[in-house]
Amino acid sequence: MSKITLLLGSSLAAALFIGAASPVLAQDVPAGMGEPAARPAGSRLDRVEIIGKQPYDNDLRRRAQVAKQIYGREELDQYGDTNVADVLKRLPGVSMQGNAPRMRGLGSGYTLILVNGDPAPPGFALDQLDPAQVERIEITKGPTADQSAQAVAGAINIILKEAPKVSQRDLRLALGYNADRPTLSGTFTLGEKWDGLSLSVPLSAFEWRGLSQSATDRQQSGIDGLASQSSQTNDNVYFGRSLNLGPRLSWKISDDQSLNWQTFLQYGQWNNRNTVASQVISGSPSLDDNSESRGTWQNARSNVQWVNHLSAAERLELKGGLQGSRGTFDTQTFRLGNPQRRSVGDNGEVGLTQAGNYTRLLDDAHSLTTGWDLEWRQRDEKREVTELGVPQLADFEGQPFSARIARQALFVQDEWELSKQWSTYVGLRAERIQTTSQGLAAPVSNTSLVVTPMWHVNYKLDAVGRDMVRASVTRSYKAAGLGQLVARPSLSALFTDTTQPNTELSPDRVGNANLLPELAAGLDMAYEKYLPSGGIISVGFFFRDVKNLVRNVTTLQNVAWASVPRWVSQPVNFSHARTGGIELEIKGRAGELLPTLFDVRTALNLRSSLNLYQSSVDALPGPNNRLVGQQPWSGNAGFDYRFSGLPLNTGATLAFTPGYATQQSQTQSIDQSRSRSIDVFAQWFFSRAVSARISASNLAPLDTQTQTLAADGFGSSTVNRGRSSFNAGVEIKL
Repeated sequence: MSKITLLLGSSLAAALFIGAASPVLAQDVPAGMGEPAARPAGSRLDRVEIIGKQPYDNDLRRRAQVAKQIYGREELDQYGDTNVADVLKRLPGVSMQGNAPRMRGLGSGYTLILVNGDPAPPGFALDQLDPAQVERIEITKGPTADQSAQAVAGAINIILKEAPKVSQRDLRLALGYNADRPTLSGTFTLGEKWDGLSLSVPLSAFEWRGLSQSATDRQQSGIDGLASQSSQTNDNVYFGRSLNLGPRLSWKISDDQSLNWQTFLQYGQWNNRNTVASQVISGSPSLDDNSESRGTWQNARSNVQWVNHLSAAERLELKGGLQGSRGTFDTQTFRLGNPQRRSVGDNGEVGLTQAGNYTRLLDDAHSLTTGWDLEWRQRDEKREVTELGVPQLADFEGQPFSARIARQALFVQDEWELSKQWSTYVGLRAERIQTTSQGLAAPVSNTSLVVTPMWHVNYKLDAVGRDMVRASVTRSYKAAGLGQLVARPSLSALFTDTTQPNTELSPDRVGNANLLPELAAGLDMAYEKYLPSGGIISVGFFFRDVKNLVRNVTTLQNVAWASVPRWVSQPVNFSHARTGGIELEIKGRAGELLPTLFDVRTALNLRSSLNLYQSSVDALPGPNNRLVGQQPWSGNAGFDYRFSGLPLNTGATLAFTPGYATQQSQTQSIDQSRSRSIDVFAQWFFSRAVSARISASNLAPLDTQTQTLAADGFGSSTVNRGRSSFNAGVEIKL
């Protein structure tokens, strides 16, 4: 607790420092500077279109009942990204692990992904969503009762574009390059409005092609059980294409009623080709093989929302949805040019959702909302793995598997503006998730019921709310996923002969149907200062106390699928953990943040963030008994600048994470090297309707290294080669 206390003290000290400095910042900026309404009607200062969104986003942030960050068109468009995952990696406090976003350094599953306020459907991929289809991104630090409480680290809400208020025709075309050859992408958005009816139809098509290179050194038991050493290099070429369609229809039935329909469709194909060069240094090691993989995915989701203002003080909202997904995969490995192992499968999922809420104004500044969320999903899948044409696990291969997931939630929330300076939000949510399965693996019957109270308080230091203190006490949780619950075994890719042992570093894997949900009691505090021209300075502190922590534990077991003991990795409720940190964010006009260095009229925007994290797991020895994947700190800094007299806007962002070690279990540790990313862009405005942009991601890339060490002295090390990506595009408003 001493480290957490130190973090809290540092956070309060930083808040006091910024509060003391705030009068200086305010005095150096003329009143009204940066306000779009103050611009002359005929002014050519097109940067209003770029940075003028910031005051609006910050105004939404300031008026929110809970602490959140809001990012609109500026962040979505600035670098010309072709997918939302690339946008997220530059946002303060967010990092990417593969294509899964992480908040506060916590891994996948601790961050809740929402689409229009509802949990993202299965198979939803952020790297396949075009930013042109998104209105804004909201990042919430604590859970709220009207959304799922599975947000231990926080929630990322993707708000899709609404139907337009005027007719529109927008076209975006882009050309990208990572490896081998250029790739194309494009988005066309059609918008129409007829009286009370408006329609938006965004259509996106894009392809990708890239190369990832790595080198792996292993020291472990070989196929003969004796010590071995090997070195392999891997060149993985990946490519594919995708098509997205997201029509939205809004109908204003009357002054009191409205109907909205939103559909989202995805279809894509993916391919991987992995070429391995091997060197045997000693012994008889087991080696990776060359492989070719291909597959498809399809996602569909359609939602209807009806809102009825029953009276001046009453509002009823009803929502219903259908969703479905399907995926296929086919992976073939080759040894000495001959087919070795083949894995073929498909999966499909259908679901229904229904939700609603009733809101009543108790007075002008006090409202009470009650509601419910219902979801039902059915998943069916089939997988077959063969070795030289023979099933790996005869009892499981090719057999169908099905599972049902039912979720029910009830919630109530009270929002009350106690005075012009004080406001509070009190919520309570009860959520039940039941998972059952059928198949040849051990059946799953798992039910979790969690009641999550939450309390958010805001205090405005001044009447207009430019200085604000927020505090939250909440409870959140992380339920076990279907993949963690299903007990069907998966063999080690390096040791597939079940008559022979494997190693601790290359275990088989199996689920655990008895997992309990992780429960987290949380405290959040933040000080926010909103600057006159739309900038913000924020410093916050968070703490989470996590019970029933789930972690994969590798043990030597006698198993039904092998004639000898095998090392098996299985998720278990491992221990109790604590985590806390400090989060600092600064962004705004350079002349406002640093008035002694820059003129207030300089068209330079600055942004930076610094995040400090600390965690400990009770069941593991220190000093590196941190939560898996949580870096000790991370930071980013960036700018964008509009050239005087030229219709040109440029900018860059640097993100950095240091190297760190993690004690994974009593017998295994993981070392992760530092990482760095430099992104740059330049945008040229030919007119208000036409602009062009070039950008580069991960310039001057670093190689990253991951080392896994076991207590017996064996280990593995993988170096991933850094690689840059380039993009050029044009946007036309027809």
